[in-house]
Amino acid sequence: MSSQKLSHNVKRIHSSAIRDLLKHSKMEGVISLGGGIPNPDLFDTEGLRIAMDRALTQDGHNAFQYGLSEGDPLLREAICRISADRGIDCTPDDVVITSGSQQSLDILARALINPGDVVVVERPTYLAALQVFQLADAQFKSVGTDGEGMIVDELEELVKQTPIKAVYIVPTFGNPSGVTLSEARRQQLVALAKQYDFLIFEDDPYSEINFTDQTFRPLKSHAQAMGASENVIYTSTFSKILAPGARVGWITMPSWLKSSVVNLKQATDLHTSALSQSLTRHYLETGRLPEQIRLIRAAYKQKCDALCAALETELGDKLHFYRPLGGMFLWATFKEAFNTTEWLKTTLSNGVVYVPGEFFYCDNPDTSTLRISYASVSETNLALAAQRLKASLPQ
Repeated sequence: MSSQKLSHNVKRIHSSAIRDLLKHSKMEGVISLGGGIPNPDLFDTEGLRIAMDRALTQDGHNAFQYGLSEGDPLLREAICRISADRGIDCTPDDVVITSGSQQSLDILARALINPGDVVVVERPTYLAALQVFQLADAQFKSVGTDGEGMIVDELEELVKQTPIKAVYIVPTFGNPSGVTLSEARRQQLVALAKQYDFLIFEDDPYSEINFTDQTFRPLKSHAQAMGASENVIYTSTFSKILAPGARVGWITMPSWLKSSVVNLKQATDLHTSALSQSLTRHYLETGRLPEQIRLIRAAYKQKCDALCAALETELGDKLHFYRPLGGMFLWATFKEAFNTTEWLKTTLSNGVVYVPGEFFYCDNPDTSTLRISYASVSETNLALAAQRLKASLPQ
């Protein structure tokens, strides 16, 4: 068995392990810090109901009919307005609607990655992205992260020695790291992409869940200002701010890539659900999204603050973590050698689960790490979970 195929199998095992973990999290009395899913209590069901009624009454049969592979033109126009608010200048022709960010990554991998192409990721990085690029037979290189996100100096040393095809990064409120790439490093990364002519896959599911008054400018926006727009491909989604079940995301890309992406989208599923696109467009037209985002931000910030306080109280002498500036995840590292995968057996018996950090590495996994999601857990249970984690430590 080749090392590449073995690597595929290892990631499948990791994915299966996470699915098993999430099954355990549904056991009575177990507090789950594992699932990276939005809090369903925050869904705007009233607004979604209004939008669905309009989709059915105003769009008529179109909501149930085949559509364009690149997506509903009116929804793409609305996405351009959202993009402008984020600092990205684009037209509907630059946008393709996908069935969520995961499909965006899959299409980009199939369109752009050839066997053996080098893709650089962070340590740690999003597990599902690793799976997608592995299926394209990419070769991985990795660089570290700290409290300011990807250590771009490490990337610079790498690209001086090794030609690379692309960098994959979640620069804002990352999954799993929870950290945010600093503005200086954003500019440095884009400048490197321009100088060494590699692509950046900018995955941006979480930037609207901002706990601060700061603005975190997308890499795509920096690239447009720096004459490197052709080097950055931007993906985002409505899953974290509206409804993940609708499965509506998008890619914003250079013109040279458009036909390949549309052809692959057509071959994959023809187009994203016309009904989901109509629902999303009509929801945006209600004008309710800004208030919905404010609600999510406030609720998740409160939960994040509660978790950080509980961890500092119960495990401050054992764990190190960077306080998230937004998003849905906190990444923690034991200060001394530890195996969080083995520890999970104990914490599960004490009624709390998380995702062991080793699953999020393409190489040299750090077994002393863990990812905690606070989005769907009550503040009371976050405090209780920290107490249970402390009680699970070896005596």
